This record gives sequence, C-alpha cells and structure tokens, in this order.
Amino acid sequence: MLFEPTSHEPVVDTPWSEEAARAAIAAIVADAESAFDDEAPWPAHPLDEDGGPLRSPTSLYLGASGVIWALDELERVEAAELTSSWATTAVALHERYVANPDFRDELGLEGPVPSLLAGESGILLVAHRLAPAPWQEERLLASIRANVANPFWELMWGSPGTMLAAQVMYERKGSERWAEAWRESADRLWQEWDDDLWLQDLYGRALHVLGPAHGFAGNVFVLARGRLLDEERRSELERRVVAVADKYAQRADGFAQWPPALEPGSSTEIKTQWCHGAPGIVASLATIAAGDRQFTELLVAGGELTWRAGPLAKGPGLCHGTAGNGYAFLKLFERTGDELWLDRARAFAMHAAAQVELMRSQYGRGRYSLWTGDLGTALYLWSCISADADMPTLDRC
Repeated sequence: MLFEPTSHEPVVDTPWSEEAARAAIAAIVADAESAFDDEAPWPAHPLDEDGGPLRSPTSLYLGASGVIWALDELERVEAAELTSSWATTAVALHERYVANPDFRDELGLEGPVPSLLAGESGILLVAHRLAPAPWQEERLLASIRANVANPFWELMWGSPGTMLAAQVMYERKGSERWAEAWRESADRLWQEWDDDLWLQDLYGRALHVLGPAHGFAGNVFVLARGRLLDEERRSELERRVVAVADKYAQRADGFAQWPPALEPGSSTEIKTQWCHGAPGIVASLATIAAGDRQFTELLVAGGELTWRAGPLAKGPGLCHGTAGNGYAFLKLFERTGDELWLDRARAFAMHAAAQVELMRSQYGRGRYSLWTGDLGTALYLWSCISADADMPTLDRC
C-alpha cells in the first residue's frame, strides 16, 4: 500500500466552475479582512494548535505575514478587491515578531530566528514587498548571512529558505550583493550535500528527509530556482536529483511514492501530502531535467498516486492539504502539456473550496494562515483559474 486510505476522501463530483472558484476566493478574502484585529491580527486556528495554544502568530508560514502576502497577491493578480490597505500592518509585524517570536515557548527559542517561513526573513520580505525601506534590506541581508551554517539544512528554518529570500531580493533589486549572499549559502549547502540526501539536525534529531518542507526536495528546488546556479553545478544537480528520486521511489502498478525519511520510525508512516510524499516530490522536482523522458514518467507515476489517493481529509491547505496536493497536478500540466492534469487540479480545487466551507461551519470561523489555511486555498483556486503552476512564496514571493 503506497498511501493510507483513511487519510484521504473521495473527490467531490462538483464540476469545475470558474464562477464558483471566484466566489470562493471572494468569500475567503472577505472573511479574512473582517477577522483582522489590531491587537492580535489573526488568531491561530484550533487545528494549528495541536502542540498547545498559540499566540496570534506573525510568520509567513502560519501567521499574519502570510495572510497579508496572500491578500496582496490576490489583489495584484486581480483575483480579489481588498477593502483595506495592509502595508502599515505588514511593516509593524516585524517589531511584533522581534518582541515575541512565533514558537518561542513551543521550541524553547530565546529570540528571533532568521528563517524564511517561520521567522524574521519572511516577515521582512513581505514588509518590503508592500512598503520597501532600506532598513528592511539591511536587516534581511543580515538574517540571510546569519543563517548560512544553520544545521537544519531545509526550507522551513534553514539556509535554503533564506537563500530563497536572497534570490527574491535579487529579482526585485538587481543588486549583486543579494546574488553574493545567495552564493554564500549555496556554496555551504552544496558542501553539506556529500551523499544522496542532506543530513538534517532537525528538532534535535539527525534525519535524512526527502520532502520539500524539511529536506531534499526543497533544497534542490531552491538551488535550481532561477539562474544563480552556475551551469556546471546545474548539470550535476539535475543528474543527482534524477538518481536520488529514482533510488528512493517506491513503485507499484504504475504508481510512485517516496518515504518521509530514511531513518527507522520515520519512513514507516505513509504520507501523501506536499510536505512529505509524492505530491511534494512531484511539485518540487517538476522543472528539473525537463527533457528526461524516464524522469517525466517517474513524476507522472507520483501524480497518479496523488490522484488515486484523493483529496486529504486533513483539510484544504497547502502544506498538508488538498490544495498543496493539487499543485502536483498543475506542475505536471506545465511539464507535459497534458490537460488531464489541469482537469484533475481543478477537480481538487472544487473539493478544496467545499472543505473550506465545511470547516468554517464546523469551527464557526475561518483558518487564517497561508500554508495551512484558507488563504493558501484561495491562491490555489486562482492558480486553477489561470492554469498557473507557480506555488505561493516558493515560485513567486
């Protein structure tokens, strides 16, 4: 068995409707804007508090910066009309975070961390997007350089995330200092890649992780994104990625799956979601070795497994929800040109929209986060309308 049936549910038989998708986006945006509070911007959702109560978070992954980024992005692509301006709030979130960092109590943090998705860099990146200022650039550059040797070696907390921030700033500003900061981290990350997979010192445990949130797929995605990697390393990266993906693929009956990690006790639990398993592997590696037919077949097998498993019962979000899995289909549509994958992505979009409504009725409120909640789902709905495979805050930020 390559997936756990109890973690999934049958896809709804609601036909794809752009009008319905736009209405779902509008409802999510209106709910998020109306739920904002100056004192505690957006409350954590009960489903995000499985480790205990969370203060109103500020980070890109789970908190207010991610919500604001999503609202701003939806307005920029003309998917929504906002009733408020969020620039002042986006800037103020940095001071709020520095004074009381997200996950301080949960992870025993003593102060701010420089990470992209869960720390200071992501908050600065959003503030700079809405209201750019020189002090943000200086603080962000310092955060990127402070994270070069972080032993996590993954996207959420480690240097791959802050490398992505450097690349985004290089795209915005064109200044060579951002490219230099990216290369400093890339050189160290490359040095640490001395085997098939990176060895992460993750939450006090040494692990070889395959998925994008905490391991191999996210690291190589960042290295391959854009044009900062030199051609010699790019060729080697493609060769190694194809070999590693092939080596650890679990195959059966035309399907492919990948374990969360190699260590005993980590790979026994099957997960089929963006952060661990086939959907995230496919979504992260789909732009690599584009002309390799056998690699395409392997990625397609991962997409078939994702479709066979069905939408995630956990909910509609990006990291471990239906929308995140759906991006694997959009990436395969981009890679192969086969509209079957766009149709499947849109089927998951209708399911994700229904999940948002169901969860709002169950909890009496929305789930105000980018990577786990409603705002990421809204962006996925727009991706299905526009047939655009770019993932929020990874492909575009």
